[in-house]
Amino acid sequence: MPSHRSLRVAEAIREVVSSAILFEVSDPRVTGVTVLRSEVSGDLRNATVFVSIMGTEAEQNLAMKGLQSASGFLQAKVAARLQTRTTPHVTFKRDVGIKRSIEMSKMIDEALAGERKPGAEVGAESDSEPEGPGDVAED
Repeated sequence: MPSHRSLRVAEAIREVVSSAILFEVSDPRVTGVTVLRSEVSGDLRNATVFVSIMGTEAEQNLAMKGLQSASGFLQAKVAARLQTRTTPHVTFKRDVGIKRSIEMSKMIDEALAGERKPGAEVGAESDSEPEGPGDVAED
């Protein structure tokens, strides 16, 4: 389990990198990038920043190259904020969890829509079900 200090450092790195990407990185390749979270190693020497990138696969790869190019600049921003003896080495990793969850949601919606189409009469099912304990029988 991560220590309280490493969690604080990870949150500070996420804030600094996110802000710097939005307002200070001038590389035109770095567009559509959202910083999701960051993780630091136990010795605070390495930090992994997880990002989500919008766009096509080619645009995502281009943005990742831009982030790798800007990693020294971003690491300097992190060093200024943390003011620790050593600054974590910042690396970036694409997080595809959000895209997968959207794809799964679409597949579930399509499956449910496919289920509903064959059963044309919705009211026919409710007539054949037995009455529950709270239902009142009409005479």
